[in-house]
This record gives sequence, C-alpha cells and structure tokens, in this order.
Amino acid sequence: TEGFDLAIRHTAAPPDTHVAWTLCPTRSVLAASRAYLRRAGTPAQPADLSRHHCLHYPRAQEAPAWTLAARQGRGRGQGGTAAERVTVPVAGPLAANNSEALRDAALAGLGIALLPDFSAQAALQSGKLVEVLPGWEPVDAFAGQLYAIRPYAAHVPLAVSALVEFLRRSLTAGFGG
Repeated sequence: TEGFDLAIRHTAAPPDTHVAWTLCPTRSVLAASRAYLRRAGTPAQPADLSRHHCLHYPRAQEAPAWTLAARQGRGRGQGGTAAERVTVPVAGPLAANNSEALRDAALAGLGIALLPDFSAQAALQSGKLVEVLPGWEPVDAFAGQLYAIRPYAAHVPLAVSALVEFLRRSLTAGFGG
C-alpha cells in the first residue's frame, strides 16, 4: 500500500504478515575513534565503561546499561570464562535511536558507541574506528539477523526475487569481525 516492493529489516523476528528471507547474521560491536581513546584511555575491562562517554541507543524507560559476555576462548587469566556476563551502567553526551548517528558521533570523537556491525564495518576496516573490548561481546543490544521482507503476495516480481538472491549471496558470511 505504500508503494514498496521490499524492505530490509534488522529485527529479531519479522512480522507474521510478511514474507521474510534471512539475508545474514549480524553482531554488535563497541567502537571508538583513536582520538577519543588517546584522550580518555582505552577500557581494559567492561567495568571501565562506566568512566567513559558511552554513546547509546535508548531503550524505553530503562536506565542505560550494556551487557557484555566474554567471548569464547577467554580464560580466567584474561578476565573471565566464556560464560561470564557483566552489565555495566553507561552514560554519555549522546543517545540516539539511529546507529548511523551514533557511528558518526564516535567518528567525531565523542565517545564509545555500541553499534550493529553493518553500521561500523566501513569505519572499522578503514581504521577510522577501532573495536573496544574485543574480548567481550555485547549481548541483546541489537537483533542478530538482517532480513528482506515484503507483504505476502501470490506473485513476487522477478526484480524482487533477483535482488533478494543477490543480497543473500553477497551477505552470506555476514559483515565479518
């Protein structure tokens, strides 16, 4: 009804009223500019985040907090076991419900941003942003899948089918680490 044949959604579950194709898995990352880290220091453990400017995505009326899980392969000598989870209250100069705005604020040196990998990928690959606390993975920050969705219809236009297939092939490995 809105004139769109296809939408790309980052969601935990696509709406039941639509046909959905899974495109790729996604993950969340903590990222900051080198300038911010030089000025404020680099967090060595999750608890250090409470002393940093954290750029976060507001969630309803909840007080801002990030939950991190130790990545597989971390031993006690490195700060925990793979099952360890830590929730840290965060605060900072900016909260936005748009991951590109948070990424741009991190690029400007305003703080550490919690981002979906597809928002941070180009800046991480170019070195404009660096991953913070790489031994820890943000938990329940953003959905874990990217979908192509469209309202149910008996006939799917060839252009839509071709685009979905192209996206699935192109994104099959996700956005990487």
